[in-house]
Amino acid sequence: MDIIDQLALGKQSTYRSSYDPHLLFPMARQKQREEIHIVGSQLPFCGFDRWTHYEVSWLNRQGKPIVAIAEIAYPCDSTNIVESKSMKLYFNSLNNTVFQSIDALTHTIREDISRAVNAEAAVNLTTLDKMPNTVLINALEGECIDDLDVTCSIYKVAPALLSTSNEYVEETLFSNLLKANCLVTHQPDWGSVQIRYKGKKIDRKNLLKYIVSYRDHNEFHEQCIERIYMDIFTHCSPKELIVDGRYTRRGGIDINPFRSSTDLYVYDNRRLSRQ
Repeated sequence: MDIIDQLALGKQSTYRSSYDPHLLFPMARQKQREEIHIVGSQLPFCGFDRWTHYEVSWLNRQGKPIVAIAEIAYPCDSTNIVESKSMKLYFNSLNNTVFQSIDALTHTIREDISRAVNAEAAVNLTTLDKMPNTVLINALEGECIDDLDVTCSIYKVAPALLSTSNEYVEETLFSNLLKANCLVTHQPDWGSVQIRYKGKKIDRKNLLKYIVSYRDHNEFHEQCIERIYMDIFTHCSPKELIVDGRYTRRGGIDINPFRSSTDLYVYDNRRLSRQ
C-alpha cells in the first residue's frame, strides 16, 4: 500500500477525546527529495520547519479548559515530517485530557513530535494572556515582484524559466503569489515566499513566472520550498541563498519552511497579516 493511502488527510476522521500520541503520522522526507536530486544524508541546505498551531486546548487539574498557541520547530535534517492533519488530530486528542501544568504538556508534546520526526523538536506553548503584543506585518522584507508586467501561461513547475544576467547583486525579493495544492486532497495551499541571495542577478520577471508556475502543482509545503531552493540553486548558481516560505493557516495551523545555504542567518518569525 502506498503511504499516501494510509493518511487521514482527505478522509472522514474519528476525533479522539483523550491523549493519543499514535495519531502523529510521520512521513519520510527522502522520497520527495529524490525527485529534486537530493540523495544521501548530506543536504545542500540547512534550516527548519516552523509550525504555529492556533487551536490548542487541554484541561487543568480542576478540569477547566486552558487555551494556548503552540509554536513548533524541527530541523530540516530530520528523517521525517509530520503530516498536517495528523498533527491536528493529535492536538485535538489533548482537548479533554488533564495535564498537571503547561510545562508538563509542553514536555509531552516535545517528546511525541521529536519521536515522530526522529530529531529534537522545539515546542513553546503560550496562553493568550501571555502572548506578546506583536504587530502583524503586511509584507516580508525586501522588494515585492508581484506588480511586474508579465504574461503567465504556465501553471506546472517550470524551472527552465529561471535566468540570470552577469550583474552581481545581493538582494531580497518576495512574492505573495505562491500557490500549490495539497499532495493528497489537491486543496489549495496559499503562501508567500522570500528569496534572499548573493550572486548573478536573477531575472525578476522570469522569477515571478516561475513562482506562478506552481499554481497547479501538487506537493506539501516543505517540499515546495525545497524545490524552489534547488531550482534557483541549480539554474542561477547563487553564492548564497535563503528561501523562506510563509503559508496561510489551514485547520488552525500554518507551516513555514526555511532553507538556507548557510547556518549564519537571522530568522524573523513575525507573522504576516494573511496568516
